[in-house]
Amino acid sequence: MDEVPGVPADLLGGHLRVLKAAAATGWLPDRDALDDYRAAGTRAAESGVPLRALVEAALLMAESVAPVPLPALRRTVSALMEGYENAQRLALRQEETARREFVDDLLQGRADRLAERAEHFGLRLAEAYVVAVARPSGPPGDGDTTARRIEEAMVSRFGSHNVLVAVRDGGLVCVVPGSLTVATGEFTHHVRQLFAPGWRVGLGRPHRGPGGVVTSYREAAGAIELGDRLGLRASVLKAADLLVFPVLLRDRAAIEDLVTTVLSPLLETRGGPESLLGTLEAVFASQGNQTAAARRLGVSTRAVTYRLERIRRLTGFSPDDPTQRFTLETAVLGARLLDWPAHPLS
Repeated sequence: MDEVPGVPADLLGGHLRVLKAAAATGWLPDRDALDDYRAAGTRAAESGVPLRALVEAALLMAESVAPVPLPALRRTVSALMEGYENAQRLALRQEETARREFVDDLLQGRADRLAERAEHFGLRLAEAYVVAVARPSGPPGDGDTTARRIEEAMVSRFGSHNVLVAVRDGGLVCVVPGSLTVATGEFTHHVRQLFAPGWRVGLGRPHRGPGGVVTSYREAAGAIELGDRLGLRASVLKAADLLVFPVLLRDRAAIEDLVTTVLSPLLETRGGPESLLGTLEAVFASQGNQTAAARRLGVSTRAVTYRLERIRRLTGFSPDDPTQRFTLETAVLGARLLDWPAHPLS
């Protein structure tokens, strides 16, 4: 009997004996025999023997038995495949567990054999990496399945050594080399296809080393948080575009003083300052075009003009003046960051 390349000779050592006994007696293999086949399938998977080669070897051995006991052969091959597939599922679960633990350690900066473990997932931490964070609009659903689908698609394009996708805190995290600028766009493309409307993606800046991955991750997550706090409409938020806001928040006393000084007169308006703040935001988002701002707000251009004049009278600041416009816009952004006036300032 010819041997199948790549299949150890002792892996199916009892196979002929089982088949000959079935051919002679007509009895099917018992539970113990089938358990041995499942164990052989497990050993084959753990040894890296291809499933096709394993089944081919079992069928090739059966050709030397006459008559071939087909019911027994079917059960033995089925048990081999079951053991093989069980081993693969176990290995996949172990790999996913190791991946989650690695991602948690990587994003929290825990340095326990981090570089060595990173190589297992194809990352070279001496390089600069960018982190993208995708947050769904509702419950995450089967995040592991979504992560696998996105990672498979990206690996097929960029290679396994360039992509790491994992589930974290109900969203997806994608780590790619900073030099691979198109990868974050590809990640966003797949998020758009698989997530329900309302999703957001935050993009950190490229940073070098394990600590750089942590920094980029925090920037990406922070970009989404800022987008929520500021009521930004964009689905994709880049930390590089939002650098002014962490600067504002570093001196909380200064931004509180700015908001109080510039915007507190709006508290005197009937119904509160929200409609006036919203009008300023719409005007700033429309680059000062009051007609476009009116469309955003769903009101008439005359209403926008009236509100801006009221803001000028109450605060003394006009968005038509370049310097005063900057002060007003910074104050409005500060108000959103501090959740004013819902949360009064001290």
